[in-house]
Amino acid sequence: MNQQETLHIIVSGRVQGVGFRYQTQFLAKQYNICGWVRNKDDGTVEVMAQGEKKEMEQFIRGLKKGPSRFAKVTGMDIDYLQQQEQYRDFRVLY
Repeated sequence: MNQQETLHIIVSGRVQGVGFRYQTQFLAKQYNICGWVRNKDDGTVEVMAQGEKKEMEQFIRGLKKGPSRFAKVTGMDIDYLQQQEQYRDFRVLY
């Protein structure tokens, strides 16, 4: 059985107004990750992600790259959480 992970991620840098949330949703669908992404008032982007360990590693690598040359990820705080609620899909929250 594959190992499920639940991660809470705060991404900092030039990550708002550059398509970051939509790229995150695209990556989540690509790697079968459930959860959500939203902009925060402090200019960071918050991600809650659940998925298999192997896919989660690829998802995080994709997040670090950012969606375009206009985005620049300068930091990523990742917390591994105990299994919380189960997400069924991946959404962009507003």
